[in-house]
Amino acid sequence: MSIESRLSELGVTLPDAPAPAANYVPFVKSGNLLFVSGQISADDDGFITGTLGEDMTAEDGAAAARTCAISLLAQLKAGCDGDIERLVRVVKLTGFVNSTADFGDQPKVINGASDFMVEALGERGRHSRSAVSAPSLPFGVAVEIEAIFEIS
Repeated sequence: MSIESRLSELGVTLPDAPAPAANYVPFVKSGNLLFVSGQISADDDGFITGTLGEDMTAEDGAAAARTCAISLLAQLKAGCDGDIERLVRVVKLTGFVNSTADFGDQPKVINGASDFMVEALGERGRHSRSAVSAPSLPFGVAVEIEAIFEIS
């Protein structure tokens, strides 16, 4: 099954790839790798903001991380000149969680993105990963995730 078909089954339409918020590019190709800059948690209503362990639960954070994964796939599609089927595999996700010093469920939060990648991409979505705490993130967002993809 194609990636586009699977996304459609999941009720997900990839948005246009978000534009960078500062002086950087949204992705860089190097050989068969596509490095995608950090994508921040946002939905149709705007940024998803908050601090895990203060005003957000791990479940809230996982939902925010899922939105980052969708933006990562939008950037992947843009980086593949509109042909997302060029994806060979997700290599690595690095997730940053806006959280209090005593919050320790960063992995549960980033699972929102990891689970979505596997749900949408099957075996191609399995990846290595880091999930780390951050005392704050741009615009007060809850989650930011960057990715490395292997493409053909």
